[in-house]
Amino acid sequence: MKKLLLPLLSVVAFQMVSCQGKGKPSEPSAREEKPNTNYKPAFAGQTRITPVKTSTPYSVEILNTSLGKPWGIINLPDGRFLITEKSGFVHLVSKDGKQATKITGFPKVDSKGQGGLLDLALDPDFSTNNMIYYSFSEPVEGGNHTAVGKAKLSSDMKSVLNPTVIFRATPTYDGDKHYGSRLVFDKDGNLFVSTGERSDKETRVYAQKTDNYLGKILKITKDGKPAAGNPFIGKAGYKPEIYAFGIRSPQGLAMDEKGQLWDIEMGPRGGDEINLIKPGKNYGWGDVTYGIEYNGDKINNGTTQKEGTEQPVYYWDPVVSPSGVAFYTGNIDEWKNNLFIGCLSAEHINRIVLKDNKVVGEERLLLDQKERFRDVLNGMDGNLYGITDSGKLYKISKK
Repeated sequence: MKKLLLPLLSVVAFQMVSCQGKGKPSEPSAREEKPNTNYKPAFAGQTRITPVKTSTPYSVEILNTSLGKPWGIINLPDGRFLITEKSGFVHLVSKDGKQATKITGFPKVDSKGQGGLLDLALDPDFSTNNMIYYSFSEPVEGGNHTAVGKAKLSSDMKSVLNPTVIFRATPTYDGDKHYGSRLVFDKDGNLFVSTGERSDKETRVYAQKTDNYLGKILKITKDGKPAAGNPFIGKAGYKPEIYAFGIRSPQGLAMDEKGQLWDIEMGPRGGDEINLIKPGKNYGWGDVTYGIEYNGDKINNGTTQKEGTEQPVYYWDPVVSPSGVAFYTGNIDEWKNNLFIGCLSAEHINRIVLKDNKVVGEERLLLDQKERFRDVLNGMDGNLYGITDSGKLYKISKK
């Protein structure tokens, strides 16, 4: 297969020191932004938390500018990167970010709108089986749906072998939005999958219904079967793969150092959320939100709290459009166990400081880059990485 060498910018770049009294303020006016509603939070600290500011000097470098339309980024055990491209292939990127080649052989994707080849995860036994898992918008008669596949990486790392779809989030729908689709393995080797409710009002109702896979957090085995211990196994009217429901557009999914699962999802106009996902719980979308319709109408008469539904740990109004997320365990001590979120419309990387599962601080990083950050990675080398809709690979490291 022909090697694709990506042209790039030399590794440099924007030395951005963030320390007390120096550099550009990271979030001077976030709490002053006009909200879309006058809804009241359910508890103190649920929104517009006090901004914090990193004191450790750090560097920001652009390692690559030619990644097309990337969506997901992970590390291989040797430190190289796998980065999905929405059109249907994966970039294999060297540890320094300078060299990239194509990995092909993935199934056809529907790349219109928010669709394409989306997230990636390594098999927990990757070192012995070379298997990867991936999510994508699968085109079929009548529309498309979120699908999860698995395949073996070839020994030359140029293609995948025997790609197999292990799960399809039906019903199929003729749309191009809200596929969700982040993938996270737990310590037992089961796979969490987030799915969106496909955006339109006619599909929104599926998020509250449990006989389908739209607007859900799912937990499946490596073969796509319901994971043992799932909360609704054997319960009439519930798909056994469902772990939690009432989800809108979940492009962020990550596990913290305690093994807790966190979902970060986009709201409508207002109402982006951080949720701590617990088995069997209803996270409210369709019935409960801190946002409004794009045309300004209230959703469900402005209901923000309802018995039987979970409150978000945190929400934003106006939105930041959160996408991929990661908990940080790297070289900057004050960032340890902080949640980092790639933000699209708000064009920054968001740093969330958590204490006892509550948000106690927020910082907006790289605002000066004016980039839509699609995903972030807690790199195995101790650095933080981000990919953007414009095809860039960023590295944020301690100075």
